[in-house]
Amino acid sequence: MSSREKILNAVKKNQPALEPLPDVAAINAIQFDDVFAQFGTVLKNIGGNVVEVNDLNKVSQYVQHTFNGAQNCITTIADLTGVSQLNIQEDAHALQNVELAVINAQFAVAENGAVWITEEQYKLRVLPFICNHLAVIIHKNNIVNTMHQAYDLIQNADYGFGVFIAGPSKTADIEQSLVLGAHGPKSMTVFVL
Repeated sequence: MSSREKILNAVKKNQPALEPLPDVAAINAIQFDDVFAQFGTVLKNIGGNVVEVNDLNKVSQYVQHTFNGAQNCITTIADLTGVSQLNIQEDAHALQNVELAVINAQFAVAENGAVWITEEQYKLRVLPFICNHLAVIIHKNNIVNTMHQAYDLIQNADYGFGVFIAGPSKTADIEQSLVLGAHGPKSMTVFVL
Protein backbone atom coordinates (compact mmCIF):
# COMPACT_ATOMS: atom_id res chain seq x y z
CA MET A 1 0.00 0.00 0.00
CA SER A 2 1.38 3.41 -1.00
CA SER A 3 1.72 6.38 1.33
CA ARG A 4 -1.09 8.11 -0.50
CA GLU A 5 -3.48 5.20 0.01
CA LYS A 6 -2.54 4.96 3.71
CA ILE A 7 -3.30 8.64 4.21
CA LEU A 8 -6.63 8.44 2.36
CA ASN A 9 -7.68 5.35 4.31
CA ALA A 10 -6.80 7.05 7.58
CA VAL A 11 -8.87 10.07 6.61
CA LYS A 12 -11.85 7.87 5.68
CA LYS A 13 -11.70 6.05 9.02
CA ASN A 14 -11.59 9.27 11.03
CA GLN A 15 -14.59 11.09 9.59
CA PRO A 16 -16.84 12.94 12.05
CA ALA A 17 -20.43 11.78 12.43
CA LEU A 18 -22.87 13.29 9.95
CA GLU A 19 -24.90 16.19 11.29
CA PRO A 20 -28.38 17.07 10.08
CA LEU A 21 -28.68 20.19 7.95
CA PRO A 22 -29.81 23.31 9.81
CA ASP A 23 -33.48 24.18 9.86
CA VAL A 24 -33.73 26.83 7.14
CA ALA A 25 -37.10 27.96 8.49
CA ALA A 26 -35.36 29.03 11.69
CA ILE A 27 -32.78 30.99 9.68
CA ASN A 28 -35.56 32.78 7.80
CA ALA A 29 -37.02 33.84 11.13
CA ILE A 30 -35.37 37.25 10.80
CA GLN A 31 -38.20 39.62 9.99
CA PHE A 32 -37.63 43.36 10.17
CA ASP A 33 -40.60 45.47 11.24
CA ASP A 34 -39.92 47.86 8.35
CA VAL A 35 -37.76 46.37 5.58
CA PHE A 36 -37.52 49.72 3.78
CA ALA A 37 -36.20 51.48 6.89
CA GLN A 38 -33.74 48.65 7.58
CA PHE A 39 -32.53 48.66 3.98
CA GLY A 40 -32.07 52.44 4.06
CA THR A 41 -30.18 52.38 7.36
CA VAL A 42 -27.81 49.63 6.26
CA LEU A 43 -27.17 51.21 2.84
CA LYS A 44 -26.41 54.59 4.42
CA ASN A 45 -24.05 52.91 6.91
CA ILE A 46 -22.04 51.36 4.07
CA GLY A 47 -21.76 54.63 2.14
CA GLY A 48 -24.83 54.54 -0.08
CA ASN A 49 -27.76 56.90 -0.37
CA VAL A 50 -31.49 56.09 -0.39
CA VAL A 51 -34.03 58.42 -1.99
CA GLU A 52 -37.74 57.66 -1.77
CA VAL A 53 -39.60 58.83 -4.89
CA ASN A 54 -43.15 58.58 -6.24
CA ASP A 55 -42.35 58.19 -9.93
CA LEU A 56 -39.64 58.33 -12.59
CA ASN A 57 -40.13 62.10 -13.00
CA LYS A 58 -38.78 62.56 -9.47
CA VAL A 59 -35.79 60.39 -10.39
CA SER A 60 -35.14 62.60 -13.44
CA GLN A 61 -35.41 65.76 -11.34
CA TYR A 62 -33.04 64.38 -8.70
CA VAL A 63 -30.50 63.30 -11.32
CA GLN A 64 -30.62 66.65 -13.12
CA HIS A 65 -30.28 68.58 -9.85
CA THR A 66 -27.66 66.41 -8.15
CA PHE A 67 -25.55 65.62 -11.19
CA ASN A 68 -25.99 69.00 -12.86
CA GLY A 69 -23.22 69.49 -15.35
CA ALA A 70 -22.29 65.82 -15.58
CA GLN A 71 -21.23 65.22 -19.14
CA ASN A 72 -22.06 61.58 -19.66
CA CYS A 73 -25.15 60.25 -17.86
CA ILE A 74 -26.79 57.14 -19.29
CA THR A 75 -29.66 54.85 -18.44
CA THR A 76 -31.15 51.54 -19.51
CA ILE A 77 -34.65 52.70 -18.50
CA ALA A 78 -36.70 53.77 -21.52
CA ASP A 79 -39.18 55.90 -19.54
CA LEU A 80 -36.52 57.97 -17.76
CA THR A 81 -36.34 61.44 -19.31
CA GLY A 82 -33.39 63.81 -19.20
CA VAL A 83 -30.79 61.03 -19.23
CA SER A 84 -29.27 59.56 -22.39
CA GLN A 85 -30.35 56.07 -23.31
CA LEU A 86 -27.60 53.46 -23.40
CA ASN A 87 -26.79 52.29 -26.90
CA ILE A 88 -26.31 48.57 -26.30
CA GLN A 89 -24.64 48.22 -29.69
CA GLU A 90 -21.72 50.24 -28.34
CA ASP A 91 -18.47 48.61 -27.47
CA ALA A 92 -18.07 48.39 -23.69
CA HIS A 93 -14.88 50.47 -24.02
CA ALA A 94 -17.06 53.44 -25.04
CA LEU A 95 -18.40 53.51 -21.46
CA GLN A 96 -15.05 54.46 -19.91
CA ASN A 97 -16.13 58.08 -19.29
CA VAL A 98 -19.63 57.45 -17.94
CA GLU A 99 -20.29 59.82 -15.05
CA LEU A 100 -23.65 58.36 -13.96
CA ALA A 101 -25.48 55.15 -14.84
CA VAL A 102 -29.14 54.70 -13.87
CA ILE A 103 -30.43 51.11 -13.95
CA ASN A 104 -33.23 48.99 -12.51
CA ALA A 105 -32.77 46.28 -9.91
CA GLN A 106 -34.99 43.25 -9.42
CA PHE A 107 -35.02 43.44 -5.63
CA ALA A 108 -33.09 44.59 -2.57
CA VAL A 109 -32.02 42.92 0.68
CA ALA A 110 -32.72 44.69 3.98
CA GLU A 111 -30.10 42.88 6.09
CA ASN A 112 -27.09 44.03 4.03
CA GLY A 113 -28.26 46.87 1.77
CA ALA A 114 -27.60 44.94 -1.43
CA VAL A 115 -29.53 45.07 -4.69
CA TRP A 116 -29.75 42.19 -7.18
CA ILE A 117 -29.24 43.04 -10.83
CA THR A 118 -28.74 40.92 -13.92
CA GLU A 119 -27.62 41.67 -17.46
CA GLU A 120 -31.28 42.17 -18.29
CA GLN A 121 -31.25 45.38 -16.22
CA TYR A 122 -27.99 46.88 -17.46
CA LYS A 123 -27.26 45.24 -20.83
CA LEU A 124 -23.44 45.56 -20.71
CA ARG A 125 -21.75 43.81 -17.80
CA VAL A 126 -19.22 46.57 -17.24
CA LEU A 127 -21.78 49.37 -16.79
CA PRO A 128 -22.42 49.25 -13.00
CA PHE A 129 -18.69 48.94 -12.31
CA ILE A 130 -17.14 51.46 -14.71
CA CYS A 131 -19.36 54.47 -14.02
CA ASN A 132 -18.30 57.11 -11.48
CA HIS A 133 -21.74 57.14 -9.86
CA LEU A 134 -24.37 54.40 -9.87
CA ALA A 135 -28.09 54.95 -9.38
CA VAL A 136 -30.45 52.01 -9.03
CA ILE A 137 -34.24 51.96 -9.00
CA ILE A 138 -36.22 49.41 -6.98
CA HIS A 139 -39.81 49.09 -5.83
CA LYS A 140 -40.48 49.22 -2.11
CA ASN A 141 -42.45 45.96 -2.22
CA ASN A 142 -39.38 44.24 -3.73
CA ILE A 143 -37.26 44.45 -0.58
CA VAL A 144 -36.71 41.12 1.16
CA ASN A 145 -35.50 40.61 4.73
CA THR A 146 -32.47 38.35 4.30
CA MET A 147 -30.02 36.85 1.84
CA HIS A 148 -31.71 33.48 2.43
CA GLN A 149 -34.90 34.92 0.94
CA ALA A 150 -32.86 36.54 -1.84
CA TYR A 151 -31.32 33.22 -2.84
CA ASP A 152 -34.75 31.60 -2.76
CA LEU A 153 -35.83 34.19 -5.36
CA ILE A 154 -32.93 33.63 -7.72
CA GLN A 155 -32.23 29.93 -7.31
CA ASN A 156 -34.27 28.82 -10.32
CA ALA A 157 -34.13 32.06 -12.32
CA ASP A 158 -32.68 32.10 -15.81
CA TYR A 159 -29.90 34.68 -16.12
CA GLY A 160 -26.49 34.70 -17.75
CA PHE A 161 -24.86 37.04 -15.27
CA GLY A 162 -26.12 38.54 -12.03
CA VAL A 163 -24.59 40.35 -9.11
CA PHE A 164 -25.44 41.70 -5.68
CA ILE A 165 -24.17 45.26 -5.26
CA ALA A 166 -24.14 46.90 -1.84
CA GLY A 167 -23.09 50.53 -1.75
CA PRO A 168 -20.26 52.26 -3.58
CA SER A 169 -16.95 50.59 -4.23
CA LYS A 170 -14.75 50.75 -1.14
CA THR A 171 -11.57 49.44 0.38
CA ALA A 172 -9.58 49.99 3.55
CA ASP A 173 -6.63 47.81 2.61
CA ILE A 174 -4.03 50.55 2.74
CA GLU A 175 -3.26 51.77 6.25
CA GLN A 176 -6.83 50.96 7.33
CA SER A 177 -7.99 54.14 5.60
CA LEU A 178 -11.41 53.91 3.92
CA VAL A 179 -11.39 54.87 0.25
CA LEU A 180 -14.67 55.09 -1.70
CA GLY A 181 -14.59 54.48 -5.44
CA ALA A 182 -11.34 52.52 -5.31
CA HIS A 183 -12.32 50.04 -8.03
CA GLY A 184 -15.85 50.99 -9.02
CA PRO A 185 -18.45 53.72 -8.49
CA LYS A 186 -17.65 56.51 -6.02
CA SER A 187 -21.28 56.70 -4.98
CA MET A 188 -24.44 54.62 -5.10
CA THR A 189 -27.94 56.03 -4.88
CA VAL A 190 -30.94 53.75 -4.64
CA PHE A 191 -34.27 55.26 -5.65
CA VAL A 192 -37.17 53.48 -3.98
CA LEU A 193 -40.56 53.80 -5.70
